[in-house]
Amino acid sequence: QVVLVESGGGLVQAGGSLRLSCAASGITFSSYPMAWFRQAPGKERDFVASITLTGWATYYGDSVKGRFTISRDNGRNSLYLQMNSLKPEDTAVYYCAKVRAGVGLQLPSARDVDSWGQGTQVTVSS
Repeated sequence: QVVLVESGGGLVQAGGSLRLSCAASGITFSSYPMAWFRQAPGKERDFVASITLTGWATYYGDSVKGRFTISRDNGRNSLYLQMNSLKPEDTAVYYCAKVRAGVGLQLPSARDVDSWGQGTQVTVSS
């Protein structure tokens, strides 16, 4: 059974930084592309960033390009999201996601994910 557990969320002022982590178990982590999604109240779950199996390629949603960095450590079965220059509009629940094999990573949708973490709240105050 796949288990994804996020951590690192919290309250931060605009312009600040946070680093999210996702610990994976129950899978051969290095065999799957991974992603981060986020969902604000009353809105759909949106793509944030994705990364290939070895991390050689990464992709980002337009709203976070240049501010967020996705990375992975296959030896630690872990996924990360470094978030800099945070804005109030980044406030959301952030989800770690295991992307279905064979899906294009440039702009995956929530339908392309077959396992989700429980989410971690990120709140950015103005």
